[in-house]
Amino acid sequence: MFFDTDCGGVVHNIAYLRFIEVARTLLAEQLGLGLAQMAKDKKYPVVVRTEIDYRRAAKLGDRLVVEGWLDQLERVRFWCAFRIVRPDDDALIAECRQMLAIIEMPAAKLLRLPEDWEKYREPTINTPSHAVADSGRH
Repeated sequence: MFFDTDCGGVVHNIAYLRFIEVARTLLAEQLGLGLAQMAKDKKYPVVVRTEIDYRRAAKLGDRLVVEGWLDQLERVRFWCAFRIVRPDDDALIAECRQMLAIIEMPAAKLLRLPEDWEKYREPTINTPSHAVADSGRH
């Protein structure tokens, strides 16, 4: 979209984080953390840390795909990883990792990760095909 770019038609760095947010929301749905269920349970994943490396610039008109997967599990926090690629030339645009924790509101209580998430430690889950957000043309 035009609003994702600067006057030179280059995608803003903050736009990539918004694209990642979409992929993270899709991944959360797969983990049973859909928005409606989170609101009902009052349990929300909260981003604690974001690491992002910008590899190449994307420009107005580029089609971008965001791949996301569960990268690492700990007792009370987990890491999601993302890649933003331009499929027209297979260019890697950006790579990102985010650490999250699940918080119960309104007490802001830190929760342990659900035990059934153990299945997501399997290497077959740890591939970039489990949550894909296609930005369309920008």
